Amino acid sequence: MTDSINLTYIIVVIVSIIVSLVIHEFMHAYVGHLLGDSTAQEQGRLTLNPLKHVDPFMTVILPIITILIFHAPILAAKPVPFNPDRVKFDEFGAAMIAAAGPFSNLLLAIIGGVLVNHVLPGQTFWSDAFTVFTELNVALFVFNLLPIPPLDGSRVLYAVAPEPLQEVMRTIEPYGLFVIFALVLSAGLGGFLLSLNQSVLNLLP
Repeated sequence: MTDSINLTYIIVVIVSIIVSLVIHEFMHAYVGHLLGDSTAQEQGRLTLNPLKHVDPFMTVILPIITILIFHAPILAAKPVPFNPDRVKFDEFGAAMIAAAGPFSNLLLAIIGGVLVNHVLPGQTFWSDAFTVFTELNVALFVFNLLPIPPLDGSRVLYAVAPEPLQEVMRTIEPYGLFVIFALVLSAGLGGFLLSLNQSVLNLLP
């Protein structure tokens, strides 16, 4: 993402975050609904209404703070609830629900990449805005597929993991966010994620 931090850039990032996370969380709820679980619908999460998905601190305030400090947003939305006892295909159904979120971000990144590379003229407000939108969605796709609880990638891994590994994942899940923040802020994982993000961006049409 650009190193130029100003009010316009922050507004573009926040709007991109809200749109991207709302679609991400909606897709969790929608796929859960398709697989027979009405939990998200019953709690008002099967909707594109941002107010149902946005957490004021984690979705708005935290990314502003981390943009100003680290020049990159750290963020989260309200998790979409689901009942594994209601979901078809057991653990594989849960993995499908989990994967729906990040893969919706990949689709948004592809759309943004097409607009930036083939539709919008270079060096305009809209081309710059959709560049931010595309980079953000690639970052959400890559980050959420990390196999660390409670990220979506851990739900996918859980479906194929042996029981001992599942037990380890259940044990560390309450502390997962602290582990994730520590790893992202470390040079090792942070550099790896940036490299992976760039690799995905290079593959976009």
